[in-house]
Amino acid sequence: MRSSLTLAGLLLVVALVVVPEALAGQRSTAQKRSPATSDQAVASGEAPANFRRPKDEAELRYWLENMVWHHRFSTEEITAATGLSAEEIAAAVKRLNITPQTKPPRPADGPLVVLPYPGGRHPRIGFLDGAIRPQRETKVSVFAPWKETSYVVADVPEAIWHDTPQGRQLLYLAHTHIDTVWTRQGIELEKLEWKRHRDGTFSFERRLPNGVLFGTKVTPGKDAVRMEMWLTNGTDRTLTGLRVQNCVMLKGAPEFAQLTGDNKVLGEVYAACRSSGGNRWVITAWDPCHRTWANPPVPCMHSDPQFPDCPPGRTQRLRGWLSFYEGTDLDGELRRIEATGWRAH
Repeated sequence: MRSSLTLAGLLLVVALVVVPEALAGQRSTAQKRSPATSDQAVASGEAPANFRRPKDEAELRYWLENMVWHHRFSTEEITAATGLSAEEIAAAVKRLNITPQTKPPRPADGPLVVLPYPGGRHPRIGFLDGAIRPQRETKVSVFAPWKETSYVVADVPEAIWHDTPQGRQLLYLAHTHIDTVWTRQGIELEKLEWKRHRDGTFSFERRLPNGVLFGTKVTPGKDAVRMEMWLTNGTDRTLTGLRVQNCVMLKGAPEFAQLTGDNKVLGEVYAACRSSGGNRWVITAWDPCHRTWANPPVPCMHSDPQFPDCPPGRTQRLRGWLSFYEGTDLDGELRRIEATGWRAH
């Protein structure tokens, strides 16, 4: 067993939480943005609304089940996510018989419940100026096995950085904050959605204006959610410094949502958050990992990977893990996770 799997080795219990250097000085930048980039501007009509209106009855049913049965959205939150009026929502839930009481039970031997995050409710508690107009196509909710209304939101990816002759720049960002190479050019990326597959997996893929293609696959399992991310270089030069930010936001799971770094355990690969009761954990990891960190005001934790340098025409891949653990032997649980071989699958 690698020594990096023990608290004495890989895992370090830390109260000091580090914000990535590329974002650490950017709060003032976000605060100085024009009103058209703020949530208030969206509400006032100065900026485009951030909702996704269901295109047909089947989509309406899917998203209402998602929001009412699982996320327990209020009418106002459903309106923010869909653009539907309160009257339209009331008529639809009545017609489709979608209420918290009609939600079917989760099979005892079924996989963890994973759903696309619907938007409409900000997945953060704080540092909201650092995530204006969050886009839902990169975000999934993973529900705790012990409480059907408790969930964390995995943003995979939240951001992708790369090296350029002008320095490190954002190739992609899943919300509005600091500029990307595209916002500097006035290019707005199209809104996408997760593809929902019959085997219960989810995937999405985005082609950027420069020909770079990236995507994510999310596979729910009984013991964990396994993830894969890929990037194909469609440009004519080698891409370097491809650091990825993959964020696990804890707002939707109150027992993990304290605004502190004291409940985090951060190591070379694994990041874990301890519940307020001390006997439950959320664990995430990506390979190959560049760094782990957490941001208490959000609150969130990261195991941020880096793609190997990618020559033109080549594809590079990353693998990720997210799971829940009930117990107090975190070292033993991390050894068990490592023994699954998740990095190789």
